[in-house]
Amino acid sequence: MSGVSIPRDVDSSSSIDLSTRDLTLDLARVFCVLLVIVVHLLEVGVGAGPHGLVVTRPLEQQWWFNGVTWVFQIMPLFFVVGGFASLTAWRSRRRRGGSAADYVKTRMLRLAQPAFPLFVFYVVAVGAATLIGIDPQLLGTVVLGAGSPLWFLAAYGLCQAMVPFAAHWHARSPKLILLALLAGAIIVDAARFSTGVDAIGLLNLLFVWVLIQQIGFWYADGWFDRRPWWQLVLIALGSWATLFPMVIWGPYSPDLLSDLNPPTLPLIAIGLSQACVLRLLRPALAAVMRTRAARATVFLVSSRLMTLYLWHLPIIIVLAGIALLIPGAGPEPGTAAWWWSRIPVYAIVLALLFALSLLVGRWEQPREIGPTPPQGVVVLASALTIVPPVLIIEFFLDLKLAILSAVCFGIAILLLGRWPAAAGSRAEPASSTASKSATA
Repeated sequence: MSGVSIPRDVDSSSSIDLSTRDLTLDLARVFCVLLVIVVHLLEVGVGAGPHGLVVTRPLEQQWWFNGVTWVFQIMPLFFVVGGFASLTAWRSRRRRGGSAADYVKTRMLRLAQPAFPLFVFYVVAVGAATLIGIDPQLLGTVVLGAGSPLWFLAAYGLCQAMVPFAAHWHARSPKLILLALLAGAIIVDAARFSTGVDAIGLLNLLFVWVLIQQIGFWYADGWFDRRPWWQLVLIALGSWATLFPMVIWGPYSPDLLSDLNPPTLPLIAIGLSQACVLRLLRPALAAVMRTRAARATVFLVSSRLMTLYLWHLPIIIVLAGIALLIPGAGPEPGTAAWWWSRIPVYAIVLALLFALSLLVGRWEQPREIGPTPPQGVVVLASALTIVPPVLIIEFFLDLKLAILSAVCFGIAILLLGRWPAAAGSRAEPASSTASKSATA
């Protein structure tokens, strides 16, 4: 549920023909990110204990929590929408004569640029907290929580790097590639749960998320548009219902948050169900997006989505710490006063995030970049972007991994965005990647 844009396919300064763009997907991805912020706000409880500060998870302590995750585990929908946008952007680039390296270069920059200042912030903040002697156990708990959304950089980066290949397979054998990815996901889960080695599950960053991205490819091709409403309802209910045997007789947790990292088979079922629901709701969502207020709001939030996603947990944690210093401002986590306080705190978090976007948002904006470097350099830069977040998934964020990530992302940005131009070549505006579809 942590979790998706995340990189935009559209330069807000470019001319966009809204008549050919599915604005419901813009609305869906904005909804996903705003819901993720709500969930994390309800998950972070900071209070005073007998031996100092105590960090708790009030949301997960509720009896109804597991059931809620079956409905509001929203990250599969994020990757479905990303698949739609990615396939559309890839096909557009191919029509203009672009290569796989061109596409991957742009997508990795869209991930690495906004994440780089965050990792620099973690290096400074965690380093300073360590030097002044903050309790290592408390600091570790806070940093672990703050770094939890960073899995997205690994999963989405891997999916984007695979788009040229996945699109090729989709064009040749769309059903076969789905079955192959599904088989891979099942085999990885079986190996992980039979051996007890959770690290094996990291392989499903490829099989699970790329499969869900492929569902977005099918959405882009109109497969869901061609289904009558009752078939979409049956597919949505049927795929959602497969969660019951997987949880009751299978090895999966009823808490779909714990099935997120490493990703597992239930996420695929959720992704298919959510794709159907999205198509069923499309007429209503389209009516909303025909209003100027909705368009303005969605486009404003979309221009800052990566900043909102990456920085919301640090903001939430800092606010919780400040509230403890103000008498009466920090109710005990889990109490009725604490739950009611989440409403104004959510508004404050969004306001601070938008203010912060004025400082770091330039890293999210498309910019003129140099010619595409050789394919081997693009592969290296992609690895530098994907591997550090994978290590964070496995070993959790700490000062060493923050430093490693900042260095790797910085090098990736330099490799992809500052490659020397060949004679007669010219820089490519990042806005040339604009797509008339929804963004990822």
